[in-house]
Amino acid sequence: MALPRLKAALLLFALSALARTELSNGTTLEGLVSCLDCGHGYDFSGIRVLVKCDKVERLAMAATESDGSFKADLPSSSLRSNCLAKLLGGPKQLYASRKHMISKIVKAQQAHETNSCYTISTPLSFSISCPSKIKCGSPDAGTGAAKTIDLPLPPEWGLAPTSYYVPVPLFPIIGVP
Repeated sequence: MALPRLKAALLLFALSALARTELSNGTTLEGLVSCLDCGHGYDFSGIRVLVKCDKVERLAMAATESDGSFKADLPSSSLRSNCLAKLLGGPKQLYASRKHMISKIVKAQQAHETNSCYTISTPLSFSISCPSKIKCGSPDAGTGAAKTIDLPLPPEWGLAPTSYYVPVPLFPIIGVP
């Protein structure tokens, strides 16, 4: 009685293992993420890289290892389409220019015989400190404060500025009958 149940459980386990290995078709993307202003020994763990191919709905995601390398399984239908890798972010705030955030995916020169190996055409790089050429701040800087409008009142009226009386910002109302 217990033997048929054990056989059924083993069969289900074997089928689930085969189903998982069927998703990986041997087409992998291997790449490296670099830092422009990091010191030696910087830990690159947890930086996310997104892979998107034309005419393919499924996205591939990869996380970097401590040395900055990453691997992602590419969909089998993406071999003939235009694929891009994009640096998404990491556990800490990263700064990157658009030019260094996205890279085309190309076939690697040293591809193994058993599987197809792809790599990125240009390096994905970032900085951990704000570049001096741009103004950096928190991502939500400026969204909480509204610009106050002070209407000119004669000083002899003795009233405070109009921004004290109107707590909400004024929006023009257009098209109200």
